[in-house]
Amino acid sequence: MPMTLAEKIIARASGRSAVSPGEIVTARVDLAMIHDSGGPRRVEPILKRLGVGLFDRSKVVLISDHFVPGDDEAGREILDLTRRWAAEKQVAFYDGVGICHVVLPERGHLKPGMFVVGGDSHSPTGGAFGAYMFGVGATEMAGVLATGEIWIRVPETILIEWRGRLGDGIAAKDIMLALCGRLGMDGGRYQAVQYTGEAIESLGMQERMTLSNMAAELGGQTGLIAPDATTAAYIREAGGEPGDISDWQGDADAAIAEHHVLDAAALQPQVAAPHSPANAADVDAYPDTPVDVAYIGACTGAKYVDLERAARILRGRKVASGVQLLVAPASRRDQERAAADGIMAVFEEAGAKVLTNACGICAGYGNARLGEDITCISSTARNFKGRMGAASSRVYLASPFTVAASAVAGRIADPRPMLAEGGPA
Repeated sequence: MPMTLAEKIIARASGRSAVSPGEIVTARVDLAMIHDSGGPRRVEPILKRLGVGLFDRSKVVLISDHFVPGDDEAGREILDLTRRWAAEKQVAFYDGVGICHVVLPERGHLKPGMFVVGGDSHSPTGGAFGAYMFGVGATEMAGVLATGEIWIRVPETILIEWRGRLGDGIAAKDIMLALCGRLGMDGGRYQAVQYTGEAIESLGMQERMTLSNMAAELGGQTGLIAPDATTAAYIREAGGEPGDISDWQGDADAAIAEHHVLDAAALQPQVAAPHSPANAADVDAYPDTPVDVAYIGACTGAKYVDLERAARILRGRKVASGVQLLVAPASRRDQERAAADGIMAVFEEAGAKVLTNACGICAGYGNARLGEDITCISSTARNFKGRMGAASSRVYLASPFTVAASAVAGRIADPRPMLAEGGPA
């Protein structure tokens, strides 16, 4: 029976030879990821009431990233509780070294064919590695931690094909904002979104992670990319074992619910206006829009590749007067690599302020939250009203290229002319 990649993974996890869309099956979980916000403080009271422990501590990963670095008493108490729980349960624990969606793969925990749940809505990031990964709430997570199982309705697959190659100055964030604008935030219908095509195959893993992560913004349950040599090389470098990636390819004659075909070469830099990623349009739709804050942060906007791209714009340039450029590298490893390559020095020389490796103001945490009536352009995934600070603040979403160019110009700006000019001598 021909099956999509999603169906093959769910069939294996549920002990079936085949599954079909619409079936409800019980699947064994290969890995459960939780963080300080939705993790121990939420799930432990449930586990205690049930009088149960963890199904398999070797299949649980805990990462502190939301309340890091602990700016107030409540945050410090949550971090203390998280650390005590990690020690008591003896699970893999990464404390304050970056955002969970970036740390999990960079430490080699994901591989193709895995069935994974995460206690965060951006858990579809794991789909970039050919793993079926999706987000669940604390109550469902407690059930997973106790039993190692979860039920799932087998989804249909929505195939999104990008033909051609992206132009210089265009990034995965532009792909996703364009999709949000075209399909809307419910375009994924809580089904399995799968990205394919020449443009996707040409992307490195950190760019693919942005696509899978933001399947959540499309309303998909997960965002899959079939594993290839690029996937296998990343996993090996991270210390993992990719296995046989040929097992985790969808069949060419499998039934697809929708097939969208788009032209990567025609894609322009995208900007999503407040207060929805679906408010996306070409960058020239926002002429003379001044910004107060430019934020390069979050799991979709501050990985090494994102920092490198922002630095291409900022090298030899200064942030415009009156604009605050904030940079929160997504992981310590990415920041250290960027420092070794001279990228962090570019930010410093441009006038940026560097923040902690954490979710930060993308998730509404920390002391850098946006104040009243602030206009921000951000490389984050969401621009919901009040998410990053005051309800009167306005957040425009864009790629790291466009955020950096806007920081220099003092207004929303197309990064391509600056790339073409190169940096000042």
